[in-house]
This record gives sequence, C-alpha cells and structure tokens, in this order.
Amino acid sequence: MPATDIDLADLADLAAAKAALDLASDLALKAAKNLAAWSDGGKAIDEHQVLAYDLAHATAGVETARAALRYGERGDTEARLATVFVADVVADLVARTTGREKEWGAEPGWHHEASEFLNLARSAAALASVAETPGPLHLDPDFELVRDTFRRFAEDQIAPRAEQIHRKNADIPEEIIQGLAEMGGFGLSVPEQYGGFASGGEHDYLGMVVATEELSRASLGAGGALITRPEILTRAVVNGGTEEQRERLLPLIASAELMVAVAVTEPDFGSDVANLTVSATPAEGGGYLVNGVKTWCTFAARADVLMLLARTDPDRSRGHRGLSLFVVPKPQTDSHGFLLTQDDSVEGRPAGLGQGKLEGRPIDTLGYRGMHSYELAFDNWWVAAENLIGGEEGKGKGFYLQMAGFENGRLQTAARAIGVMQAAYEAALSYARARKVFGKPIIEYQLTRAKIGRMAAMIQASRQFSYEVASMMARGEGSMEASMVKAYVCRAAEWVSREAMQIHGGMGYAEEFTVSRLFVDSRVLSIFEGADETLCLKVIARRLVEQASS
Repeated sequence: MPATDIDLADLADLAAAKAALDLASDLALKAAKNLAAWSDGGKAIDEHQVLAYDLAHATAGVETARAALRYGERGDTEARLATVFVADVVADLVARTTGREKEWGAEPGWHHEASEFLNLARSAAALASVAETPGPLHLDPDFELVRDTFRRFAEDQIAPRAEQIHRKNADIPEEIIQGLAEMGGFGLSVPEQYGGFASGGEHDYLGMVVATEELSRASLGAGGALITRPEILTRAVVNGGTEEQRERLLPLIASAELMVAVAVTEPDFGSDVANLTVSATPAEGGGYLVNGVKTWCTFAARADVLMLLARTDPDRSRGHRGLSLFVVPKPQTDSHGFLLTQDDSVEGRPAGLGQGKLEGRPIDTLGYRGMHSYELAFDNWWVAAENLIGGEEGKGKGFYLQMAGFENGRLQTAARAIGVMQAAYEAALSYARARKVFGKPIIEYQLTRAKIGRMAAMIQASRQFSYEVASMMARGEGSMEASMVKAYVCRAAEWVSREAMQIHGGMGYAEEFTVSRLFVDSRVLSIFEGADETLCLKVIARRLVEQASS
C-alpha cells in the first residue's frame, strides 16, 4: 500500500532533489549533442523536430527547477515546494524519453538512481502537503511595495470590470487606462530623463514582472496586456531610436498620451519574420508609402500609434536584413472595425500621392477580450520619414530592434501567465474549501489536494525563475532564458487553469465563475509573443545545439 503520510523533513531534502535534477540535466545535454550531430550543427534541425521540441521544453523545465532549488534553500516550506516541483520535471522527462531512449542518448532506466526521491516527492501525500502553503515570494521591500500598489489597483479597478469586458467583448474602460497611467504603469521601462521610472538595472525588469503578474491576476486582457505593447516599442526606441525620437515619443508613451499597438505578424508568415512582405517604399516628396496586410494586431483600434515592421528593401533574398521599424500614427477608432483615409490635408504628406487607406477588420477570439485583435490592410498609407526608428541609420535594422523588444515581451508574457495561474489557484482553493461533496469539503479529498499542491509548486517555481530571468536581462544577459521561461510557464498555465476549472465541476463551465475566463485566456499564452513551436525549434533548440557544438 502507498504511504498516506510523509515525513516533511524528508520532503525538504534538497540534496536528493538536486541529484535527481542533475540526472535530467545530464540527459538533456546528451540529447543536445545528439541533435547537434544529426542536424549538422543545427542546419537540418527541421528533420528532427520532435526531439528538438521535446528537448527545448525539457531544458526549460530543468532551468525552472534550478531556480526552484535556489528558492528552496530559503526555508522548509520553500524546500518542500522545490522538491515537489523538481520531481514533476524529472518525471516529465522520463515520460518524454520512454521508448525513445536512443534518440536521447539514454540508457534504459536512466532515472533509477532517483527512484527513491521520485517515490517520495511525487507521492499523493507530498503533493497534498503543499496544497495550502504556496510559499513566500522573498521580494525586497521596494518590490513588495510595487506588488501591493499594483495589486490594490487591479483589485479595485480591473477585477470588478473584468467579467463584463470578457462576456461582452467590451472595450477597456478609459478609467483603467488613465488610472494605470497615473500609477506610472506605462513608464516602467521609459528612462527617467524621458519622463518614465526606469533608472537602469534590475529594478526596471523585476518591477515590470511584478506589476504585470498582479495586473494579469485580475485580467489578462484588461490588465497585464495593457503595458506590454508600450514596453515593446519603448525598448526599440531606447535601443535604436534617434535622440529626437526618444525625446518626442517616450514621454508620451510614459503618460499614456500615445497608446501603442504592434503590427508585425502577417497572414502567410506568422512567426517567420524574415519573409514578411508588407512594404514601405519611398514616396515622392518624402516619407514612405506602406502597402500590404498585417494580422493579429492587438489593440489597433484604440491605439494612437502602430509599431510597424515593414520591408524597405524590395530584395526579399535579404530576409530580415531588409526590414525596418516604423512608428505609424493613427486616430483612435471604433473597436468593431474601421476604415481610415489619408489625403493631401494630412500635415507633411506630399501632394499628389492620391488617397491612402488603412482598414481594420476585427478578429473575434475565444478569450483575451478587451484588447481586440485586427487584420490591418494598408493601401498607400503614408508615414513621415521622421518615424523610421533610427532614421536612415535604422533602415534595415528593424528585425533586431523589434527582437530587442520582443525578448522582454516574452518575459512579460511569462509574468502574465503567472498572474493567470495565481488567479486560477486562488479560485480553485477557495472553491474547494467551500464546496461540500458527500459530506465534506472537497479540499479534504486526496485528488483535489494533490492537484492544488502541484499547482502551488508549479506557480512558485515559475515565479522564481521569472525573477531570475529579470535579473539576467538587467545585466544584458538571459536572452535564451527569456524564451525558456515563456515556453515553460505558458504551457503550465494551460494545465493549472484547466484543473482549476475541473475542480469547480459543472460550475467551472459557467461564465459566472471567473475560472471559465481564466481557462480560455490561458490558451492564447503559448501562441502570441512567439508561438510555442517556433520558440522551441527556432530559438531554444538552436541555442542548445550551438552550446553543445562548442
């Protein structure tokens, strides 16, 4: 018979957890070396996509678990959460390698040395023991203040409106936007000299992560997502804009006078940015004419400017080297679709160009409502030369500038996923304590406690890894880790929200319960800011192969 109780001191054995994780890490390295050899150093990686994808996710799990172990050193509760999470990661790798040991370079039973640890830390009793002990965050006082400030705003201003926005697919109220602006939410990454709150270093990145989690805990669409797009454009302008552009744009972004949407994705290319076709060609008399179609441009109607990635070099063989980044002004419009026109009355627009058009077709979505996504059709839409980021020196550098913003966007998306998970965990725990079945609250049933315990460990490990990645990025590092945390956490959010919904039973399927919104919102997280498959195959796996080949 399996044990129904455990010694909590045994569960806090970090040495056993580390030994088990080292086995998983060593195996992942062997697989990376195999993949490097079979794919000719990554050139033929698409011929081994299944291994590459699984390896990327397994390594992301391992790195998240290493962050959990460091967290576990801070106390007994932290150690128990860490060991439960490490066991989950190792067990996941066991499942991925079973029947495919040769691909991974694994001996049958490669994990047997960790069997005793896995038997303990994966037991129902171990999971149940951490169900109601999610653990402290260990934030410094300054960041606790940031957390408390944004949590209060989210609970007071966003949460009461979140359900109505979701069910009616309504616009985000201006009160939320202006309230967030007054708190400095749009200026978290804008340097102080341009009217923001960024002073350089860890504070900027970690503050953004903490704030984003708290806003997303109240609503993914009406909270956490609001500050992502300004963040992406801010990074691009800070890194590659001219001084005139910084002085002109950044103060307005920080104050929310310029709300931002990002227009990068195209219908036929998705994450294949190098092959984008939307063009920006020089116009007679100055500036550029934009033509083509972008899709999944979130917040485009409400936005005052679009961050547009367009091809300025007609030679498509140049790939990403022919792309440039623009700030495209537009008026705020109706969220149900719009058709904008330009003529010679537009200030600075050369005469004789004819009429320009920008049409926005809304794309209805399962969740993530309030932001609204659009397909945008540009027809000779004129953009002033001063809005080419970096000026003439920025021509052809658009891919690199947008990637600088998107790397941080991936970390921010992970923080959004953690906020959704935290909300789902709290909803599940609250419902399980209140709901009685067969004479007792369902929190007292083993299966419920095991599910909630796994949630608690998964959320805290994800959060701690996001904190560590924020510190790395503040030092100019962590590019691959940002992709890893995004890949792992966004998939984890799907499981957490699903199980939280399942714990609610039939009521979880009712719109009147918040958990139903969390479930549909979580599904988008593995798609935007880099689709999961593209992120794993084109970023994480390739970097792992490069490291294994060196």
